[in-house]
Amino acid sequence: MKVLMLGWELPPFISGGLGTACKGIADSLVENNIKLTFVIPTGRGGDSVLDSRIKVICADKYLPAENYLKDFYEKNSVKNKKRDKYNRELQSVNFSDFSPYYTSYAGSTDKKSEEEILEKIYLHKEHSILNFEGNYGRNLLEEVMKYSYIGRALGKEESFDIIHAHDWMTYPAAISAKEVSGKPLVVHVHSTEYDRSWVRPNKSIIGIEREGFGKADKIIAVSFYTKNMIISKYGVSPDKIEVVHNAVNRDTQYLRYQIRKSFDEKIVLFLGRITQQKGPDYFLDAAVKILNKMNNVKFVMSGSGDMFPKIVSKMAEYDLADKFHFTGFLENTMVEKIFAMSDLYVMPSVSEPFGLSPFEALLYDIPVVISKQSGASEILKNAPKVNFSDTDELAATIIKLLEDKEYREKVVSQCKEDMRSISWKNSAARIVEIYSKLLEI
Repeated sequence: MKVLMLGWELPPFISGGLGTACKGIADSLVENNIKLTFVIPTGRGGDSVLDSRIKVICADKYLPAENYLKDFYEKNSVKNKKRDKYNRELQSVNFSDFSPYYTSYAGSTDKKSEEEILEKIYLHKEHSILNFEGNYGRNLLEEVMKYSYIGRALGKEESFDIIHAHDWMTYPAAISAKEVSGKPLVVHVHSTEYDRSWVRPNKSIIGIEREGFGKADKIIAVSFYTKNMIISKYGVSPDKIEVVHNAVNRDTQYLRYQIRKSFDEKIVLFLGRITQQKGPDYFLDAAVKILNKMNNVKFVMSGSGDMFPKIVSKMAEYDLADKFHFTGFLENTMVEKIFAMSDLYVMPSVSEPFGLSPFEALLYDIPVVISKQSGASEILKNAPKVNFSDTDELAATIIKLLEDKEYREKVVSQCKEDMRSISWKNSAARIVEIYSKLLEI
């Protein structure tokens, strides 16, 4: 079976759990005899660490796509006057922030038409369709539109039996590939706009997600929590959605026994994007309450995001500079080191479709406290769970874990038993079942 898989990030170029999950899924699918072609916007000049049996296509080097952009303009030419208008107004075109990994605010909800975006690309060759940044900046919508033309080219030029697209950035490209090839489409939901921006979700992103769910032949959700979100917020039939839990690689524990702290204080770790979705403000509020009752503890926040200035300012107001530390975004090796040095991991997410970090923490025998509003809670039955906004309960739970060694060890032991039910191998096998049923129809 041949699968065309579309994703926005892949190790070594990742900004969160999406890239890690894509790698785990892709590597394991080839172990299930899947012939996989994985498409990403750009390799940024580097090499992927995927299994060598996987064909990787970087969209910025996929030359057949140029012909599809040219065909578009031959069939949809506009008058010179209109071209001049776009040329004059190019600098005033403003794309709102469509980042899936930063807090999305509604901002301007006027969605630029496909023709307007492609006109902008066509008139200015420095923004060629083969030029991708592949990140989550303010030009993301433009890149998503360009990527959709890569999908059109892939649908015509590549050989595959099924299309598998990860999260909303790839849905337009996947739909284009389906329209050209006639092959079935699976969309894999790692998070929704309602998870990322539960207060003011971006209507344009919701529109793209809704279209992707509608055009998909099958939807894979990373948790029942996410499945219920898709049903309730997007009106999708439950029968269309299959749940396949994520997993975690289990080969990093050795560092736990090689690294020793140079101080006696306990370390409580927050590791994730410093965004509304991840609840960093609740972590900070709980830290204040804990430090009012015990002193031998430090709090570490690792990651980056649009709430970083707010959290730093709030930390300064609380006068916690000697007890609250920021590391910024950490690469893989440094993530392993911070896990190895920590005594407790906290995930206070407002809405977390799955959440890989608690599982990674447990590999280092670190107890975890997780949000009840998370997919991880479906697997980690024995982990202490709190409502994300209840900072009194969060603080009390953290204190109990820090002070009670027997309880800490019990949490770790029971949670590691819970983890036995998940693996990338099992996830991939379940995905292959979904593929096979679609191809039988």
